[in-house]
Amino acid sequence: MDGTAGLTYYFAAMETEGKDYAKSDNQETNVEKDAYGAIVRINPDKKKIYLVFSADSMFQGGETILKTLDANKIKGSFFFTGNFLRLESMKGIISKIVKRGHFVGGHSDGHLLYAEWGAKRQTLVTPDSLTADLRRNYQELSKFGIKPSDALWYLPPYEHYNVESVETASRTGLRTINYTPGTATPADYTTPDMKSYKSSKELIDKLFNFEKEKGMNGAIILIHPGVQDTRIDKLYDQLGVIIKRLKRLGYSFERLK
Repeated sequence: MDGTAGLTYYFAAMETEGKDYAKSDNQETNVEKDAYGAIVRINPDKKKIYLVFSADSMFQGGETILKTLDANKIKGSFFFTGNFLRLESMKGIISKIVKRGHFVGGHSDGHLLYAEWGAKRQTLVTPDSLTADLRRNYQELSKFGIKPSDALWYLPPYEHYNVESVETASRTGLRTINYTPGTATPADYTTPDMKSYKSSKELIDKLFNFEKEKGMNGAIILIHPGVQDTRIDKLYDQLGVIIKRLKRLGYSFERLK
């Protein structure tokens, strides 16, 4: 089955499986959501943390992250765009991630910006355009053997969205997720020429200050496996340090299900 017919069939299956799965005992029901409806903590009554990694084009830290996760016997959760999934040079490591039992989900097909950056977050894509983009992303995931019920968690591109985009994704059976606000690590993409630049030490300090103030039960920690070459100080190189410190505080780690 090819082309539009294949995409339509695949997405219809995803919607059906997603709705069925939402009724199952495996569904996480104890969650915290942000003002736009995205899930930002899962089971906040438990000392479990979810490590999340996203990619669109760069993935220099992929092998480093996998080695660190393996060394600590942790399963992570990876979110890939269609752009990334189509890269011939990345197919080997993507297959390795899937085979090792990590979660792999969608991050949009073309890395679209769903909403304006301003406080109002005005919608920039129509529901039909967003749905079509999701279809293409999940069609690419299917090429790695990922079934609809395997990938119901969804991380929006740029980790930026609004109520409308979350609702559109929900209608397809997807659950929109984002990093826990205040964890600071998503700023690991910043480079020294930016006013907003944060070193790995600053990010780690902010992360553990947040833990002291708010706790990290059910927290979602996002780290970018690929950043610009001008950022020499890569946060993913410090993943092992972060994991060990959190373990000492009594936290354990889970992948998304």
